[in-house]
Formats: sequence, C-alpha cells, structure tokens
Amino acid sequence: MSSRPSPAAVAVEDRLFGALAVLRVVLLANTVGLSVYRADSFERPVLGTGCVAAMAAWTAAAIWLCGDARRRTPLVLLADLALALGMLLLTPAVKGAEFTASLPGFWIVGALLAWSVHYHWLGGLGAGALLAVADLTQRQHVTQSDYGNAFLLVIAGATVGYLADSLRRMATEREAAERSAAMAAERARLARAVHDGVLQVLALVQRRGRELGGEAAGLGELAGEQERELRRLIRAQDDLAPIAAGTLDLVAGLSALEGEYAVTVSTPGTPVEVPAGVGRELVAAVRACLDNVRTHVGEQAPAWVLLQAFPDRVEVSVRDDGPGIAPGRLEEAAAQGRLGVAESVRGRLADLGGSAVLTTGASGTEWELTVPLGSRP
Repeated sequence: MSSRPSPAAVAVEDRLFGALAVLRVVLLANTVGLSVYRADSFERPVLGTGCVAAMAAWTAAAIWLCGDARRRTPLVLLADLALALGMLLLTPAVKGAEFTASLPGFWIVGALLAWSVHYHWLGGLGAGALLAVADLTQRQHVTQSDYGNAFLLVIAGATVGYLADSLRRMATEREAAERSAAMAAERARLARAVHDGVLQVLALVQRRGRELGGEAAGLGELAGEQERELRRLIRAQDDLAPIAAGTLDLVAGLSALEGEYAVTVSTPGTPVEVPAGVGRELVAAVRACLDNVRTHVGEQAPAWVLLQAFPDRVEVSVRDDGPGIAPGRLEEAAAQGRLGVAESVRGRLADLGGSAVLTTGASGTEWELTVPLGSRP
C-alpha cells in the first residue's frame, strides 16, 4: 500500500477506533472495579489510587485523540503504549514484589489494539511483545497462567493487526473498483453522445450521396460502411460498460448470436468458462466476422461458428460460403482507413495474446480465432 492511505482505508480505521473507544471504557471499568475490590492488596494505596486516576484520565484523552485521524499521530500512540508499559512496571511499587495480578490488568489491551489497528500486524506484534516482556519481568514467579496471558497478548496483537490491514486493503480495492466503474460508465456515455452525432452526419452523407449519384454515390456508400461500423462499436461499448469480474460462458455468449445473424453455432455440451474480459472480446471479434459476412456476402448469407475448448486454449472458427476476399482487398481497405478486420478481429485477438488466421478462396472465407488460457480445471 502507499504511504498515504486512501479515504476508504481512513474511514475503516476511524470505525475501528470508534469500536475501540467503547472497549476502552469497558476495560477501564473492569480495572477500577478490581482495584476497589482488591484494595487491600495495595501496599501503597496513595500511589495505587493515583495510577488508577491516571488511567481514567488517559482513557478519556485517548478516546478523543484517537477519534480523528488528524489527531491520531504517532506521538499519541507512543504515549498510549508508554503509559501501559509504565503501569505494568509500577505494579511492584504499588502491590509489592509478590503481586499476583498486575496493576492495570486488562486495561493495557486498549494500547495494544490501538497499535494493531494503526500499524497492522507488525505493530500489534511489537506492542504485544513489549507488554508481555514488561509483565513477565516484574514477577518473582511466572506461572503457567502468566505465560498464557503474555502469549495471548502477542498473538492477539498480530492477529488483530492483520485483520485490520485486510479490511483497509479491501476498502481501498472496493473504492478503486467503484471509481473505475464510474469512469467507464462516463466514458461510455460520452462515447455514445459523440458517436450519435457522427452517425447522424454519416447517415445524411449516405442518403445525399445516393440522391446525387456519381462520385457522391461512392462517398455515400463509404459513409454507410462507416455508419455500420460505428453502430457495431457502440453496441460493443454498451456490452463492455459494466466492468464485470469473474468468468463468462462462451457457449451462452456465442449461442446468443443465432438470434442476430443467419448463423449456426456449434459448441460443446457443457459450459466453457473463460475470464469475463477475454470472453467479451472474443464474442465481439466473432460478431465483427459475422458483420463482414452480412456486409459483403449478404444480409441472409449463412455462416457457421464452431467453438472448441482445450485445457490451455479455446478456438473459434467462423466460416461462410461466400465468394471469398479478393487478393489485396484487406490491405486496400486498411490503406483507405477502414480498419474493421485489422482492429475488430486481429487487433482484439492480439490484445488477448492470441491469433486470428484468415483462409479465403472461391469456396468461402474462414477465420480461426485462438486464445491461450491458463490451465483450466
């Protein structure tokens, strides 16, 4: 993580310190009650009373200081831990060398958890180790119960610190995801607005070109092709706008094309799950191939799509029985700025780390689209 936490991470820490504030009050009440109950164990009652009063005063101060990220400075947290250590070290002076229960008792947990929340597992581990050592070194005889309490301080500090850090990270990642989704939605909205304006102009050029005839008719035909391409891009943009995590079933995605084109789709009998981004781009590339069939072979020209799944890749073939693509036609189209095949098909597959192989001739045209995948179960 960066040295400067995100607003989401700060909000998580603020809530954790809010819960810690309630716990501090409970811990203080427990310490005060036990001190009154065991008042006869104080060899120096005045000093003991002063220590309990100091713990009460610091509890109130710590709740206020740690309640806001701007006041929650390293100096405040250092003072919090130092006071907890000081109360442990003063225990023999207040209760005598043969004490059994430390002066602050569970009150020191407030400082421990503060370090865990703010400095994560490493801070919790360090604070827990210091408190455990301070407690054990003041005792004349270390019992199994004393050791168990010290061990719990160390383990609890590290564990709570790890959990607090995990919550901060998840909040930061969620904030980034929501921000990216909002940006993508805004880009899609702006793209639609721009494209809609361009589409109106292209439609006008196409209509007027047909009316004027001659060279203008050729320009109108070119405008019509670009209009169809832009509409396809807008449709693809709408499909991709909600950035989805997880997987996509290629069987379902490709089968849905049968309702839009005169195409027969053959797939395995079971779902073929791929990463959502890969699946969306692959379906869009197949759609671009079918758009070319519709444009250059005919609106109702038949086409066939075959999906094959392998442990390390998926392959999709798109075939038609049209007259094929004339030699040099694709290069000519690219030179004229019509990049449908270059970008919609080959560009997409290249971005996925795959390949798009074109076979064309008098018997028709076939695309072989291959996308490598990690080893699938």
